[in-house]
Amino acid sequence: MLKATFLGHSCVMATDGKYKIIIDPFLTDNPVAGMKADNVEVDYILVTHGHGDHLGDAVPIAKRNDATIIAPNELAIYVANQGAKAHNMHIGGAFNFPFGKVKLTIAHHGSGAGDGLIYTGNPCGFIVNMGGKTLYHAGDTALFYDMKLIGEMNSIDIAFLPIGDNFTMGIDDGVRAVEFLKPKKVVPMHYKTWPVIDTDPDEFADKLKGSDTEVVIIKPGESVDV
Repeated sequence: MLKATFLGHSCVMATDGKYKIIIDPFLTDNPVAGMKADNVEVDYILVTHGHGDHLGDAVPIAKRNDATIIAPNELAIYVANQGAKAHNMHIGGAFNFPFGKVKLTIAHHGSGAGDGLIYTGNPCGFIVNMGGKTLYHAGDTALFYDMKLIGEMNSIDIAFLPIGDNFTMGIDDGVRAVEFLKPKKVVPMHYKTWPVIDTDPDEFADKLKGSDTEVVIIKPGESVDV
């Protein structure tokens, strides 16, 4: 069993009832955040890349919870230099944590942290096996054909995919991503946070009518059981 909570933008919290993880905890300064960073209690933090709207509150949350940040190598070094506990990984690699297995996938995007945009390596997506379920968080990415391979190699119970366009996939590319991945459920993310990514999730759902994938549109703070 897995409970996944959407906290706005690309932030997702997941729990199997014993462990809690959070992905891309951008909460402070997030106009649509479904939780305050000070209220987050987690065991592990997964960060797809170094941009501020994804790295977000990862370091202070990690320090307050004595939690470990899981991230691509260069980003893990960056957060460790700020005093956070980190587990360094990289694209294609997997590791078994107490809560389950994490594998890093490619993502076509960029990655830099801070006002000076310090280089933080390649961006990534995450395949998380937790509570007997498989969750795919694509991070910020364009559509790429290897999503088909990801879908063939993993029976994805729930996928979180960006649909906001401009910086990531838009609706039509998101629909094609679902066709490649074939998840049981898909939750759109990375939209409506700001006007530049103001796309309509209902249009995304309409274009997937008749698909074997259930589109789950949830507001920040709402959850879905997997």
